Amino acid sequence: MTVLHRAPAIAPAIAPGLALALAIAAVATVVGQHVPLVGSAVPGAVIGAAIAVTVKPGARLAPGLKWASSTVLQCSVVLLGAQLSIAEAARVGVSSLPVMLGTLAICLGAAWLYGRLLGVPRDLRTLIGVGTGICGGSAIAAAAPVIEAASTDVAYAISTIFLFNIAAVLAFPLVGHALGMSQQSFGLFAGTAVNDTSSVVATATTYGAVATSHAVVVKLVRTLMIIPICLGLAALTGRETRLSPARGVKLVPWFLIGFVVMATVNSAGAIPAAAHAPLQHVSVFLVAVALSAIGLSTNVAALRKAGAKPLLLGALLWVTVAAASLGLQALTGTL
Repeated sequence: MTVLHRAPAIAPAIAPGLALALAIAAVATVVGQHVPLVGSAVPGAVIGAAIAVTVKPGARLAPGLKWASSTVLQCSVVLLGAQLSIAEAARVGVSSLPVMLGTLAICLGAAWLYGRLLGVPRDLRTLIGVGTGICGGSAIAAAAPVIEAASTDVAYAISTIFLFNIAAVLAFPLVGHALGMSQQSFGLFAGTAVNDTSSVVATATTYGAVATSHAVVVKLVRTLMIIPICLGLAALTGRETRLSPARGVKLVPWFLIGFVVMATVNSAGAIPAAAHAPLQHVSVFLVAVALSAIGLSTNVAALRKAGAKPLLLGALLWVTVAAASLGLQALTGTL
């Protein structure tokens, strides 16, 4: 049973946090209308983070914030599928493979090298590496039981990844405009160089609708790399029993399946063209809700506790992956 199916039962618990995220997203949307360059996701994240740092939302809000930052974001991804044809999604996914696989290989290699040079423990550098290279917190959560990582390492890795997700949302659109990147090129950049799905969508949404569609397809293909990477980690650590074929299938996120289904339905002409624009607006607003919740979930104490070395590793990987994505695009003629 998915979180969506359980929503009615958990509604009382998620209502307070979700209501706050919705309110901030509404304000962020107004800001985005007046300052189109920043969109609504960035103001939502910034406002949420500012509140978290100054007030620190209580435990009562936590269930709703978690639901908004995960399920609401995933629903926005599914809605994006309603604006694509399955043929277009397949074309974008296949054409992105050289850059996507190249950046992933560079990221994992750099995580091993930088981590050893900095003296970051093996499990922690592995989690930061897969989180940066694949899909942020989801990859960390999938890899952690495979390598039997300590809960403290998981918390440090997620906190580190979170910081550079926010940095990407703020900085990458500026980089794209400075380089004069097309919508398609920026979508490939965001889809390969930003860590978490929520931040990929938020970063690309700020740049434009076409960039968002491209980025989501690239990101979803990249997300599938969780399966071979976890299988590889299981083999390297001698813990193959930690990842059975059944569990491997379960690693495929439900929203990826939903995205493909919606794209297929749209390809069949079942979704009227007139509905595309409203669905796009709803999707963008849901992204703002998710980023507002993520901002409200900022844990400054966890970032401080992680220390300088994991943060430095995350920073080095963040810059390396961004440079690799741009460099590979230049080499393949897609920049």
